[in-house]
Amino acid sequence: MNDPTNDRHWAVSALPKAAPAIATTTVLALARIWNANGAEHSVGNAALMTTLSLGAAAAGVVAGNATGDSVLVGTAFAASGALAFAGVAGYADGLPLPLLLWSLATAGAYGLAARYWRTDRRETVAYQRETSERREEYAHIERVETLRATTQIEVARTGAAYVEQLAQALVTRAALPGFDPVALERAGLPSLPAFDSGDDDQ
Repeated sequence: MNDPTNDRHWAVSALPKAAPAIATTTVLALARIWNANGAEHSVGNAALMTTLSLGAAAAGVVAGNATGDSVLVGTAFAASGALAFAGVAGYADGLPLPLLLWSLATAGAYGLAARYWRTDRRETVAYQRETSERREEYAHIERVETLRATTQIEVARTGAAYVEQLAQALVTRAALPGFDPVALERAGLPSLPAFDSGDDDQ
């Protein structure tokens, strides 16, 4: 049976690779919209984002100590960085500082994502290798069992043909004119079973 094709559109395959850049660009765009709507030089808004960022970082530390779940810790610190980035981009006037922070945040996001991509790739390759080895093992067992069954069938056929030929030879030999089983026994050949010609009943 043919394996189903797993070809995906290039956009679907490229989407996970573009996710960090899309995330940081979205945060930058929202922060600049927020900046244009009153967040520029707003101490209250900056204090709010600072508090939220520190809270997310603290949550990441607590989660790391309590559960050790790297995904949860990474998510908490990513949220902390995004909040800090949004706060600075919303507070600052002009684009140079927000763009600098965007480039740093994007590079950091790709650095973190690359680690998870390597782990995922390693696990995928290991799973594919294990699956391939298991398939090869099962295929080998199936081939061996097929050969064994074929051999048994051929042996059975050969034995049946031999028995049939032997019985035919015995019948033919007994029906030959001048056949003398005693002479064959004296010559050292195997004796035939008693041949009933039907004359004993008369």
